[in-house]
Amino acid sequence: MVEGAANSAGAAACHVLMTADPYAKVMAARAAARDWRLGRLTHVFDAILPDRPARPDRPELLLPAQMPRRGKGRSDRARIAMLHALAHIEFVAIDLAFDMVGRFGAEFEPEFTDDWMRVGADEAMHFALLDRRLRQYGSFYGALPAHDGLWGAAIETAHDVMARLAIVPMVLEARALDITPQTIVQFEQAGDFASGKMLGRIYHDEIRHVGAGTKWFNLAAKRKGISPENSYQILVNRHFRGALKPPFNDSARRQAGLTQDYYAALARKA
Repeated sequence: MVEGAANSAGAAACHVLMTADPYAKVMAARAAARDWRLGRLTHVFDAILPDRPARPDRPELLLPAQMPRRGKGRSDRARIAMLHALAHIEFVAIDLAFDMVGRFGAEFEPEFTDDWMRVGADEAMHFALLDRRLRQYGSFYGALPAHDGLWGAAIETAHDVMARLAIVPMVLEARALDITPQTIVQFEQAGDFASGKMLGRIYHDEIRHVGAGTKWFNLAAKRKGISPENSYQILVNRHFRGALKPPFNDSARRQAGLTQDYYAALARKA
């Protein structure tokens, strides 16, 4: 069992959130998921979660509008900037997954915790892969600034599991399904097939993550006797500070159970 974490799923999730060092967070995430899978953690959610997770001194966190442009083209500098941005997304995604466990696990059967522990372990692995690739380029996570907008979605939806599921996996992660294939092409066109292969692996995991979000969103809607598609549209309009704009990767979204019935009306409105 991870040192410093109690034997409940809630406390283990809290421990991940309160771990600032990136590599210690990766290890804590993997340990929590392993302990849960091996039955070492109870289905108890008694820990008080932080409003914001602990963060390392680097990278410097900026508002999205303050972020420097990554630039375009096939230069190493542009690829490093892209890999760093993706690494930061995966780093925050570790906390988003474990906040899902600790904040909402008590509302569902243990299978919910199964899914989000696994998602958290996946995000930790994705971060480790991206950081290793950055180091192969002579850089590292923290070498560049990163934006602090992602955790805002967690704060906005901390009160409601359906809102959290709608915004985080079913909007933010679903958007990654839309843009990652083209990102892979860009790396491959620059001759960086190693990064392209790594991003392909992450992409296929993210389909499963969006699928987990859609599954639990639909179950929550069913229990309330409400339409999942209509509820999704209401919650996105209420809590997402942006617009759902095409192009959409309809095939990957459909594999995740996120059909056009959920988002087509929102896209037309945008």
